Amino acid sequence: MSKDTTPQNRTERSQPAPQAVRAEVAAFLDKVKALGPAATAGKRGRLIFALDATMSRQPTWDQACVLQADMFREAASVGGLDIQLVYFRGLGECRASAWVAQSDKLATLMSRIACQGGHTQISKVLHHADAENGKQRVQALVYIGDAMEEKVDDLCAAAGALGLRGVPVFMFQEGSDPVAENTYREIARLSRGAYCRFDAGAAHELGELLRAVAAYAAGGMKALNALSARQDRGANKLLAQLK
Repeated sequence: MSKDTTPQNRTERSQPAPQAVRAEVAAFLDKVKALGPAATAGKRGRLIFALDATMSRQPTWDQACVLQADMFREAASVGGLDIQLVYFRGLGECRASAWVAQSDKLATLMSRIACQGGHTQISKVLHHADAENGKQRVQALVYIGDAMEEKVDDLCAAAGALGLRGVPVFMFQEGSDPVAENTYREIARLSRGAYCRFDAGAAHELGELLRAVAAYAAGGMKALNALSARQDRGANKLLAQLK
């Protein structure tokens, strides 16, 4: 993977205003709902769950260890989901797990991984998703991170390739690094996915977003509409926050 010789520094995190976050979440869900069917009827969906595991990511990694179980539960209600964990950390380490169908197995895998200092390797994640889709259809790629330290053009080319192959990338940004935001938005646009930012430490907010993507990957628009209906009826979920 090629990188700029002078990577961008990670900016100090600041929490976006609540109204701005709600607007971004609303826009995110609208975009996901417009994507249409994902998994083929009668077959389990496949979702790649990719996380930046560099040192600044430890708190959110711990959150994701818990929230991933909610993804499985949501997907199970509409047909099931196989998830592959992809992460990068340290000096060029980027690894992918086997495909798993149970939340406890994924949680065990995640609990064994410690975050380490290093630069982003988003390009490797995108190319890996493309390769996996070539073996068997992948309905979605989820990426959670807070920085971008690579050549934007390389990432855009990889994202565009995924878009042409029908693999939307859902980019979730923690914090408000403007370099990361601009790139994440472009990756989402080119892959025909969606972008959303969440507050540092906002486990509930991130959980709602992940469940929405899991529903999409497992059952497409029909599953998302069912999820939205449950949320609108008063459950403490994302759409209730947007009223």
